[in-house]
Amino acid sequence: MISVVLAGGKGLRLWPESRERRPKQVCKFVGNKSMLDHTIDRLIAAGSDRIIIITSDALVRNIQQIINQRSDADLIEILSEPIGRNTAPAAGLILSKLYKDNKDAILGFFPADHHVLDNKAFIDSITNAINTAEKDHLVTIGINPTRPETGFGYIERTKWEIGEMPGIYQVNSFCEKPDLQTAEKYLTTGQHMWNAGIYMGKVQTLVDEFKNHLPLIYEKVVQGYDSYINSYSDLPNISLDYAIAEKSKRMAVVPGNFGWCDLGSWNALADLHKKDTKNNICTGDDIIVMESTNCIVKQSEKTVVLFGLQDVLLVETDDIILVANRNKAQDVRNIVDHLNNNKRHDLL
Repeated sequence: MISVVLAGGKGLRLWPESRERRPKQVCKFVGNKSMLDHTIDRLIAAGSDRIIIITSDALVRNIQQIINQRSDADLIEILSEPIGRNTAPAAGLILSKLYKDNKDAILGFFPADHHVLDNKAFIDSITNAINTAEKDHLVTIGINPTRPETGFGYIERTKWEIGEMPGIYQVNSFCEKPDLQTAEKYLTTGQHMWNAGIYMGKVQTLVDEFKNHLPLIYEKVVQGYDSYINSYSDLPNISLDYAIAEKSKRMAVVPGNFGWCDLGSWNALADLHKKDTKNNICTGDDIIVMESTNCIVKQSEKTVVLFGLQDVLLVETDDIILVANRNKAQDVRNIVDHLNNNKRHDLL
């Protein structure tokens, strides 16, 4: 399997840890490794013998520094998009590079900023997805939901397994982020799963689907990598989900249950770290919590003391301290907009 890691995001809701010069995929939220390192580790454990990282020109240096410290750096290649054009053009960039000599290779697309708690279960799901892709399906992995989540998209599977592939289902539809009432309904159907944004298929299968559903990109893909990269600014700004996955008749879904976490906001730390007896989540080596409940603390250098607080989010970096209501964690990106509008680029 050739694994493509999509690592161009900004992670605005994780400010001030995630910044323009240090976005969340290169930050360390779990242990002493970056999110990108964790992603590469589990993909290699799942059988990937080649990793291609797609990022932006601005992030190449940071990512190259991470790769240079790895013993398996020879398996990893970094490609830079000349301009951000969403995930469908990024996928086309990879296809333009691989199509001529790797038509039967299995290609997987993976976000760089997700976390997995059960690596063995993840490997089992990837193995099932590879076997399904070998039979000329496009494959996605759906996460069995554990709560009525309104911040994720959903995949609706059919009730019936695909013939000769037990536990694998055809995709019936992709669903947008629902309201709470709809999310609660999805939790009870047994057919709705969270969309983890993972897609896999043979190179030839993916190229065929681009030909069917996004011919403008297909025409550039078959002309080869140099031609593709030179015409990048002319490509449509569209996601792989909308352009291909939602239209393809070849989509299959592998249900996954491996402790998946989309690190989309500070509240996601609750999925990654143990809570204390008062429902506080603390990450860092020097935190004192007294008479406080339901707080999140990310400590870096200074000693942090929490006393008599409830529902507080506190993030301490080398130059900024953020204190907010934990219930406003999804709105942290508004701070970034405010800083931009007020030309406080030193804080971005």
